[in-house]
Amino acid sequence: MYPRSMADSDCVMVMGSNMAENHPVAFRWPMKAKLKGAKLIHVDPRFTRTSAMADIYAPIRAGSDIAFLGGIINHVINDPRWNSDPFFKTWLVHYSNAATIVSDAYRDAEDNGGVFSGLLEYSGGVKEWPYNGFVGQYETSSWQYARTGIGDQGRVAATAQSGETPGHTSGASGPAQQRQAPTPARSGTPGSAPAPGGPPYDDLVKSLLKPPPERDETLHNPRCVFQIVKRHFSRYTPEMVERVTGCPRETFLQVARTLLENSGPDRTTSFAYAVAWTQHTNGPQIIGCAALLQILLGNAGRPGAGIMALRGHASIQGSTDVPTLYHSIHGYMPAPTALKKHDTLREYLVAETVPTGYWANTPKFMVSYLKSMWGAAATPDNDFGYDWHPKILGDHSHLPMFVAMNDGRVKGMLLIGQNPATSLHAKLERAGMRKLEWLVVKDNWLHESATFWKNAPEIKRGEIKPADIKTEIFFFPSAQVAETEGTFTNTQRMLQFHHKAAEAPGDCRTDVWFTYQLGRRLQRLYADSTAARDVGFKHLLFDYEHDDPHERQRGEPDARKILKELNGYYSDDPGRHVASFADLKDDGSTTSASWIYCGVFPAPDQNRAASRQADPPGQPGAQLNWGFAWPANRRLIYNRASADLQGRPWSERKKWVWWDEAQKKWVGYDVPDCATTKAPNAPAKPGAIGMDALSGADPFILKADGRAWLFVPTGLLDGPLPTHYEPVESPVKNPLYAQQASPVLKYWKRDDNPLVPAGDERFPYAITTYRLTEHYLAGAMSRWNPWLTELQPELFVELAPELAQEKGIKNLDWVKVSTPRGQVRAKALVTRRLRPFTIDGKVVHQVGMPWHWGYEGVVTGDIVNELTALVGDPNVTIHEGKAFVCNVEKA
Repeated sequence: MYPRSMADSDCVMVMGSNMAENHPVAFRWPMKAKLKGAKLIHVDPRFTRTSAMADIYAPIRAGSDIAFLGGIINHVINDPRWNSDPFFKTWLVHYSNAATIVSDAYRDAEDNGGVFSGLLEYSGGVKEWPYNGFVGQYETSSWQYARTGIGDQGRVAATAQSGETPGHTSGASGPAQQRQAPTPARSGTPGSAPAPGGPPYDDLVKSLLKPPPERDETLHNPRCVFQIVKRHFSRYTPEMVERVTGCPRETFLQVARTLLENSGPDRTTSFAYAVAWTQHTNGPQIIGCAALLQILLGNAGRPGAGIMALRGHASIQGSTDVPTLYHSIHGYMPAPTALKKHDTLREYLVAETVPTGYWANTPKFMVSYLKSMWGAAATPDNDFGYDWHPKILGDHSHLPMFVAMNDGRVKGMLLIGQNPATSLHAKLERAGMRKLEWLVVKDNWLHESATFWKNAPEIKRGEIKPADIKTEIFFFPSAQVAETEGTFTNTQRMLQFHHKAAEAPGDCRTDVWFTYQLGRRLQRLYADSTAARDVGFKHLLFDYEHDDPHERQRGEPDARKILKELNGYYSDDPGRHVASFADLKDDGSTTSASWIYCGVFPAPDQNRAASRQADPPGQPGAQLNWGFAWPANRRLIYNRASADLQGRPWSERKKWVWWDEAQKKWVGYDVPDCATTKAPNAPAKPGAIGMDALSGADPFILKADGRAWLFVPTGLLDGPLPTHYEPVESPVKNPLYAQQASPVLKYWKRDDNPLVPAGDERFPYAITTYRLTEHYLAGAMSRWNPWLTELQPELFVELAPELAQEKGIKNLDWVKVSTPRGQVRAKALVTRRLRPFTIDGKVVHQVGMPWHWGYEGVVTGDIVNELTALVGDPNVTIHEGKAFVCNVEKA
């Protein structure tokens, strides 16, 4: 969804976020809804300013989110109103996979002590990159639909573990030696008759089709998704929710009833979350649990519905669309990997193309992407340059990268916009940087990662001598955001163009200048190389010279030319821009760096990211002329779901897009997210690919079956259904299952990365970390600002009065907080914003700490991330910084 739509919500549930303080601009939309009578619910370990504005505040222990959401799912499924309302039954049967039959081989965690079928003995990781960290892995064939249907074709985006599936490890000699020879040269040029196996790729896509899965629209079959979901969550009773989360039973029931009362044909509920849902060893499963609940309630693709992922940066969304992520390439296509059948373009497309739904266009997206990389040099004869593209070896994300760095496997690092010296398990990360040969830091200030060699705590304590650190460090002063132009892509997928407000002082340069000039200089360096490995680099299309003489002299590239490259154009006429991703071809005649951005720059004089035309006041609409939202300027994705099976709005009050019989097309307040001339009663075409394989009543066009997934047969590595596991470090045993933590989480077992066993009395308190309004991230920007440092002058730890009394701590006392990884010193803030919980009969105290301090800036303080561990989620390898354990003592 997008934040503005939250103003149309009848209920907003904020969970995994302190939205009022950390996303105050976006919080105005829930407040507008509240002014119109909407209910606001906040579920959080701490009572915050968001809680103060809420109609219901539900306290929970950090790390127990799935138990709370699972309890709501169980309540909804068993509620008489939900069972008797035809709206919910229609939604469930026709817009979700509830009726789909799952393989007989599937065994649920309910029957298996909290573990799903397919758990393998894990032998220690991929040989070529021994830093993947899995403690176990699932073989997922038993999770598929019966008759080998849609489920095993359902890849919709890369997970962080592309290629890391059991049975895909390579020999010790390494994938470079294991690679197959490049595809023999093909005859033909774009537009000519295709050579066998070459473009166009429709025959390849058709070859991937499999029989549709079995369905039972009565929902009675015990193997149908609905019955599996119902049974899976049956133990998540109100009593169990209270026992696991600490939330009082009546408060939990009030939340569950409020969500159901504000969902249906005439009412919608929305969710908002941030990193307090993601920074867990089961973060994607928490989000999936909320999505499952919203599907049950019919809250998707409709105004005031959906789930809002709140981003902490102006362009975090853009950095995943055009990724700084290692595992995906532009537009959420998986990165080619040396661990899968990805040796040729054809093999990649066979492995990664979903034949039904909109992802059937993957060959068009991929070939156009390759053309954007190598231009005229990318031809059918050389697989459009596919063999030149880098291929990953496993998990190359932040955590394993720093493990490898500590082992001396990383020689140098470009550090742009990050500060690992204060990041998770900060001491270990600084130790890794001390083993680099060179380090380039480009930032606005000399932050901790630029000065770790002289000012880090271990240096000040005399444990490490600066003279013993061989790392050569270069600092490049960075221009500020207002000192450059370009686009942001914000949390609602909206691109907006921003203009330069001032010139950068001195030698400060923009990030895009640095990247562009580095690329151009490397190309010159390799210009005379005859090595086969350098051919792709020499052909790389990298020419964005600015037309303005002043900017050209400074070496600043033209942001509009980069935006044009993202949008796309016709290969034989670069002045003719691609109007939409529907124009992309798989024969090399079009180029587009990121297919989802097609349409943002449809003509040389039409930069839609710079559009600033608002809808008339009071008129229902999606502000379609303000910026550009991918895909296709659509503001609510899957909005076909805002209409019923006949294409009529579910209610006049929640009207969004609908079928106009007179015009024979879909119309409405938004860009319809469907084939605009396909009637709602149009059947799917048997044996067809792409959108033809979906009926006019299938709203979820990026899913292979056109339906929202309650049960996830493919795409997640830790289970097809959300399941409550305790955090890796927990003060209690798991009350729900014998399985304590996720059986497939990632943990790097090292002497410098110890963990605390469950219930260890040496570290009895749960701890969570969070952000403050007055500071930004690790504080490298905000701690240099005297006004902000005056508002938040020093590090503190929040303690409940009961814990403070137990430990003899008074407000503003100095306190020592410790874990096996380190300890920090902070001022005590004794407050009733935190409270003790009773978890499974045991009193559990919880503390909270902001993580903005370090040893540089106007004010300094200990680094809270000294306390955290290198442990992560198996899907995306994000760390578990929102729930672990500690000890607290008076300093």
